[in-house]
Amino acid sequence: MSDIKKILETLRTNQDIAQNFFEIELSILSILNFKDLFERLLTEIKEKFEIPYVWISIIDNSEVYNLTEALTSSKTLKERLNFIDRKTFTNLTGNKAKPVLINNNLKAFYKLMPQKHKYLIRSLAIAPLTVDGEIIGSLNQADHSEQRFQPDMDTILLEQLAIKISICLSNVIAHEKLKLLAFRDPLTGLLNRRVMDDALNREFGLTKRYATPLSLIYLDIDGLKIVNDRYGHDIGDDLLKYVAIHLEYMSREGDIVARVGGDEFIIILPYTTTKNAHNLTSRFENFFRENPMDTQETSIPVSISFGIASTEDKTISEAESLLKKADTMLYHAKKLKSERYSTNLCH
Repeated sequence: MSDIKKILETLRTNQDIAQNFFEIELSILSILNFKDLFERLLTEIKEKFEIPYVWISIIDNSEVYNLTEALTSSKTLKERLNFIDRKTFTNLTGNKAKPVLINNNLKAFYKLMPQKHKYLIRSLAIAPLTVDGEIIGSLNQADHSEQRFQPDMDTILLEQLAIKISICLSNVIAHEKLKLLAFRDPLTGLLNRRVMDDALNREFGLTKRYATPLSLIYLDIDGLKIVNDRYGHDIGDDLLKYVAIHLEYMSREGDIVARVGGDEFIIILPYTTTKNAHNLTSRFENFFRENPMDTQETSIPVSISFGIASTEDKTISEAESLLKKADTMLYHAKKLKSERYSTNLCH
C-alpha cells in the first residue's frame, strides 16, 4: 500500500512540475524584447520552483550577444545575466545541447556562476540555449543543496523548456532585427504591413496551440482626406503621426501596432478577449475626442472608426480570416457612421 502511495505522490509531483513548466512557457512565448523575456523567465523559474539562483549566460560574439549588451542597465538583469567566451563555455558543457547536472567538483564551473554567489552553490543545472542550431548560452539554475540537481535525474522537462526559450530567443532576435533593419513605416515609426503579416501569423499559431484568445483591431482615421484638402498634406501627415503615437502609447507592451495603409492601422492583441479589445477602442475614442490635435493655426478634431475580430469567433480558422473579419467590421462601422451623418444633414 505504501508503494502505491509513493507512486501516486510521485505522479502528483511530476504533474505539478510539468504544469509549472507549461505556465512559464505560456508566459514568455509572446514577449518580443530581450529585457522582458529574461526578467519574466528568471523571476518565474525562481518563484515557481523556489530555486535560490537562476541566471542566463550568453556566449561572447554569439548572435544574441550584440543584441543584449545593453541589458546590463536593467537592475534585475545586472546580477542575473553574465557573458562568457565560447571556449570556456564549450569546455564546461562539452558543446552539447543536452542539459548538464552537477553536484560535485563545482570549482571548474565558477566562471559560469554569478561571482558573488559562487561559493554558496552546491548543485547546478545548465540547460544550453540554441538559435538556428548554434549554442548561444545557457539557462542556469543552482541550489545550496547537493540533492537538488543530481547527475542521474531526468532532464526531459528542463530540455523542453530550453527548447521553448530558444524559440522565444529566435522570435525576439527576428523582432529586434526587424527594428534594426527599419522595417517600419517611415512616417509614423510603427511596424509596416509586411512585419504585421509575419507577426499576425506567428501570434495566430501560438493562440491555436495554447487555446488563448487573440483579438485584432482594424482602425482608420475619419476624414483624413478633408484634413489634407483643407490644411495641406503636411498637416495630414502630422495627424497620422499624432494618432500613431497615441495608439502605441495606450497599447500594452506585448501588443503589436502597425500602419498598413494611408490612414489604416492594425493592432494585434495577444491574450485578449473581444470585450477587452472593445474596452481598448473605447479608450482610444475617448482620448481623441477629448484631445484634438493642436497646430499653430487651429485645433483639429480627431475621429476614428474601428472593426474588431477575435479567435473567440469559431468561424475564424486562420490569420487571414481574422484580418478579413476585422476589415469587414470596420467597413460596417464606417458605413453606419456615414448613414448617421447623412441623416443628421437631412434634419
